[in-house]
Amino acid sequence: SVLALNGKIRKVGEKMLATNGKKVDFASALQSCEEVGGTLAAPKNEEENKAVMDIVKQYNQYAYLGIREGETSGQFKYVNGVPLNYSNWHQREPDGNGKEKCVEMYTDGTWNDKKCNMYRLTICQF
Repeated sequence: SVLALNGKIRKVGEKMLATNGKKVDFASALQSCEEVGGTLAAPKNEEENKAVMDIVKQYNQYAYLGIREGETSGQFKYVNGVPLNYSNWHQREPDGNGKEKCVEMYTDGTWNDKKCNMYRLTICQF
């Protein structure tokens, strides 16, 4: 299952971002990134956030980020368990009170906590 990339790669700092253009649930998106040696894109600064947003805009599809709610409601972490050091929440987000454990990016680059079973664009980082 090689990611067919036809021009869908962006380099930002030391990272590469790539999308296969597919919309799947969070678990499937994470798995497809890990299968090819990456992980779900998770911006750690404004520059990386903008690079992910560029892909989201290009496809006009919201995308899952590699960020999940921890055991504590309202505490979000990268999928590797490291606490967030950067965030770009939409106004009044996150608001799921523990029921929305995943995070999506809107087309304006802001974040929203979301249920993990929705179908969102897959964007991997390497």
